[in-house]
Amino acid sequence: MSHAFADIAFTPSVKAAQQRDGSRAGYARNFEGSAEVSNDRLGEDEADFIEAQRSFYIASVSETGWPYVQHRGGPVGFLKVLDPKTLAFADYAGNRQMISVGNLAVNDRVALILVDYTQRTRLKLLGRLRQHALSPEDPLSERLLTPGYRARAQRAFVITVEAFDWNCPQHIPQRFEAEAVQQALAERDARIAELEAQLQSARAG
Repeated sequence: MSHAFADIAFTPSVKAAQQRDGSRAGYARNFEGSAEVSNDRLGEDEADFIEAQRSFYIASVSETGWPYVQHRGGPVGFLKVLDPKTLAFADYAGNRQMISVGNLAVNDRVALILVDYTQRTRLKLLGRLRQHALSPEDPLSERLLTPGYRARAQRAFVITVEAFDWNCPQHIPQRFEAEAVQQALAERDARIAELEAQLQSARAG
């Protein structure tokens, strides 16, 4: 069984660069010679990771050949795993440049990078994206829209997964979500208050 990510990403020019760099043999052995996984269907680990994120980066390509990378964000889990081959998310109104929307009208290929800075983990995905109109009676609306989220959804983006690959943590800076820091500080302050109360009680006794 071949490795879907390597099949797509390791073009002849990439393989030539790997050969010059000395990494070609390792990738040929570990990626292209694997008989266990194909990396074209999301498993439980990938689904859990994807639905825990609140943002990701998505790249598209214009008809003139220029790549464009855009940050997409929303409430935690706004990027949904519909099944092992399908992702979807609501496209909320933004600056209205419409670059990704225009690019995707002529080339449906996309690349996604999701990064968990706390755990220093990242996932790369390659796929094909189709745009889908959202209406209140559409079952997809119920799955993609987050109640109470104050943004206007303009359309749905549905991605057919072609391949994915986990990246090593090298060079990923470790950062923490503000909510997690606030919770940790609140727990610390509560523990300090508890210990101070115990100390005061001991002194009074």
